Amino acid sequence: MFRTLQLIGSYFILMGKVFSRPEKISIYRRRILYEMEALGMNSIGLTAIISIFIGAVITLQMSINLDSPFIPQTLIGYATRETMILEFSSAVVALILAGKVGSSIASEIGTMRITEQIDALEIMGVNSASYLILPKIVASMLFFPLLTILSILVGIFGGWMIAYATGIMIPADYLDGLLLDFRPYSITYTLIKTVFFAYIITSVSAFYGYNARGNSLEVGAASTRAVVVSCVVVLLFDLILTQVLLI
Repeated sequence: MFRTLQLIGSYFILMGKVFSRPEKISIYRRRILYEMEALGMNSIGLTAIISIFIGAVITLQMSINLDSPFIPQTLIGYATRETMILEFSSAVVALILAGKVGSSIASEIGTMRITEQIDALEIMGVNSASYLILPKIVASMLFFPLLTILSILVGIFGGWMIAYATGIMIPADYLDGLLLDFRPYSITYTLIKTVFFAYIITSVSAFYGYNARGNSLEVGAASTRAVVVSCVVVLLFDLILTQVLLI
């Protein structure tokens, strides 16, 4: 318990350094654009591939399990849309990105720590925590919502594609279901969750990388811990935010 409290305290101390006033805004703008490409653009392919298959699987499973003359097929399109918007495209994609982006951040910063590059920045009078971590946090909070929108659209298209390709349901019924009882607040809800998840993944991964010590094996261990803790905290906040925003 004491160890957990110590980690939480160290995390908030580091975040205090991260969100201190930047020295040169222009440098941070360039680094934010760089991190948006490194963390966001490079995740588009993975997000799209996973989303299209999940959308197809959801539609296929719904079609098989709701095969009843008393259940209109439009509900399959409705269920696919709601599943993608409310949960998959925010929480599940966040867990996937925690493995990809989180491990990358922890490894990058951890390597800089053990090779004393961070110490060199501190000697030069640079706030290393803010310089290295803040652009990653801002970039992920700006770009991850775009990945979420992409995931929703691609997942819904995947559902239509499997309906059209297999004939398991009428594609027109699927499209009618997509328009059934649509609530714009659902998009707002999932984007709010995504912003929180982006911050959690980036800041927790950076924390473990920044506090790595020892050799390259310790960097690997820090990267693993970063992914595990990020996933647990994301799931915890998924529960909390669902309770706060939807109920």
